[in-house]
Amino acid sequence: MEGRILLVDDEPYILKILSFKLRQEGWATVEARTVEEALHHLESGPVDLALLDVNLGTPLTGFDLARSIRENPATASLPIIMLTARDFVTDIRQGREIGAAGYITKPFSIADVVERIRSILGS
Repeated sequence: MEGRILLVDDEPYILKILSFKLRQEGWATVEARTVEEALHHLESGPVDLALLDVNLGTPLTGFDLARSIRENPATASLPIIMLTARDFVTDIRQGREIGAAGYITKPFSIADVVERIRSILGS
């Protein structure tokens, strides 16, 4: 495997499609629909990259999760790509301030997601 990717989105269909395609590319994936599930996965084993949806349909957002990742010394350097249906400049700026390595708006092309991951992981 080329690495392990944490996928966080409240849409089961998006999780399944991303997981399927990324596994075809050789990455292992773990899926979470909430911040709490994602934090559990991060505590359970190493992850090489996190792909986080901004709006998770819960009070906690992908930005909240990204902040938690950055505040934890064990995951502070984890590369993060934010996914969102919104392309507001303020959201993109907030993602960059948190330290996201990329920001992809929905709808997205799987090829673009794969390319972005490959460029970040160097694989």
